[in-house]
Amino acid sequence: MQALEQNLTAFAYLVAAVLFILSLRGLSSPETSQRGNTYGMIGMAIAIIATVLTPDVVSYEWIIAGIAIGGVIGVVIAKKIAMTAMPQLVAAFHSLVGMAAVLVAAAAFAHPESFGISDPATGEIHLASRIEMGLGVVIGAITFSGSVVAFLKLQGLVSGRPLVFAGQHYLNLLIGLVIFGLIGYFCVDQSPHVFWAMTALAFLIGFLLILPIGGADMPVVVSMLNSYSGWAAAGIGFTLQNNALIVTGALVGSSGAILSYIMCKGMNRSLFNVILGGFGGETSAAATGVKDDRPVKQGSAEDAAFILKNAGSVIIVPGYGMAVAQAQHALREMADALKENGVNLSYAIHPVAGRMPGHMNVLLAEAQVPYDEVFELEDVNSQFQTADVAFVIGANDVTNPAAKTDPTSPIYGMPILDVEKAKTVLFVKRGMAAGYAGVENELFFRDNTMMLFGDAKKVCEEIVRAL
Repeated sequence: MQALEQNLTAFAYLVAAVLFILSLRGLSSPETSQRGNTYGMIGMAIAIIATVLTPDVVSYEWIIAGIAIGGVIGVVIAKKIAMTAMPQLVAAFHSLVGMAAVLVAAAAFAHPESFGISDPATGEIHLASRIEMGLGVVIGAITFSGSVVAFLKLQGLVSGRPLVFAGQHYLNLLIGLVIFGLIGYFCVDQSPHVFWAMTALAFLIGFLLILPIGGADMPVVVSMLNSYSGWAAAGIGFTLQNNALIVTGALVGSSGAILSYIMCKGMNRSLFNVILGGFGGETSAAATGVKDDRPVKQGSAEDAAFILKNAGSVIIVPGYGMAVAQAQHALREMADALKENGVNLSYAIHPVAGRMPGHMNVLLAEAQVPYDEVFELEDVNSQFQTADVAFVIGANDVTNPAAKTDPTSPIYGMPILDVEKAKTVLFVKRGMAAGYAGVENELFFRDNTMMLFGDAKKVCEEIVRAL
């Protein structure tokens, strides 16, 4: 009977794993993302039910209480969270996964006999379990503290500027070597002092790795922490001897790593440099204090409506400012009005627009913007030189020509959307403040740029009325 139950559990885990893979495949495209989410939810439900029904469970009180409390919190957050706060929510969830890995490893270390990872005669933890436990607790601690810093930066509770100090890379290297040394020593001596020392240092290096990373690289950080949370979950799986958790963690970890690499490649960043403490932090910190007093050309909604209505082709470039103002629906209304006037319209999405991968795509999908009108950077950049108007709504760093012309800029080398090549650039922005990377946008001062100051949603609504 027990063998049958184990086989059924293994089969359920296999089905869940297949659904997780189908979920990731579905999430790779806006057209299939809803189906991908559904697959993921069904797979997770199967995995949870199969785990709860295993013979190893001896008491359901704490399990039911945990599911109830977590479920209520999840529903409340999902209903109340604004789309603008989604990146920091993701970072907060990553921190919970990291802390879960730490707590499971600590419980396994304190009571290895309950986890079946020790010799019954001597009480010594098996060597393989020590390796898994050491790596799991370290990755989990780094994920937790790093995600907390990312949350604080994204929430605005800590400055988005790189926080740098002399010798930080050498300090990070030293702490990293000590942690690896302690993991090795833990394989020989399972002393509590060694376990807690490497855990504490992992928490510390998580803070030190993310603090120096500036705003321009935060989308990569969110993606990277997603990968860390996956590997931390896989570590939990090994400790709990749960195949579903191992597979799920490996899928999340590997897909997050691949996404981070793709984003770094799209930004002309080195993933290694970002992980070890940011890119161009010193120059960014220096650049943020410079204020440019050059005059800019300022226009009204009526001016913008006249220009847009008489344009043959318009490319809309959304950014975080659109998300803050919740302007996606007003923007869609404006776009529909322009299409009724015969304007050829498309949307240009930069890989790191917003605060996390896919942020703009989600907002546009929420406003039911047709998928075939939305293009990625590599597909749309060549079209700007023939466009009559580039309508930039809240995107700053990803349109800054300094990335191509100023070697001292912290965003130098990052591929940008070539909006300056359009005949006219209409730039919607609240004011002249620098972008999240702390860099003044050269595009503001170009002869073909007209600034439309104000809340992005209100500006779009005023343009619609003028049209």
